Amino acid sequence: MGPVKFVVFYLVAGLAATAGQVLVHPNAAVPSIGASGAVAGVLGGYILLFPRARVVTVIFIVFFFTIIELPALIILGFWFVQQLLFGYFDLNTGGTSEGGVAYFAHIGGFAFGLIAIKLFADERKRRRQEEAALRF
Repeated sequence: MGPVKFVVFYLVAGLAATAGQVLVHPNAAVPSIGASGAVAGVLGGYILLFPRARVVTVIFIVFFFTIIELPALIILGFWFVQQLLFGYFDLNTGGTSEGGVAYFAHIGGFAFGLIAIKLFADERKRRRQEEAALRF
């Protein structure tokens, strides 16, 4: 994508994330501050460009843990479903949860990344990166 296109993608993802949060909570008394919605946009693009990329993950089972590699599609898909569920529960509590997490910003940013990544990404660069990753 290149650094300039990436910065534009990131900033527009942040705007889309903000729009997602404002649509759901237009009268919120607490301002939304942070970059997590823009990062979610990058994750949405990543899941489309590199769904089989391996993500090193720590799995906790009570006091034990293990480290495994899972495809990005599974990890990011699980994360997105979590955001949907937490956003749903946040709506059902009237948005009064004490966590202060803008779930709908995450959802809006991720959706933007899914929709817009093909406009920004260079397919030739993506293929080269994927081939290089598979060699390791």
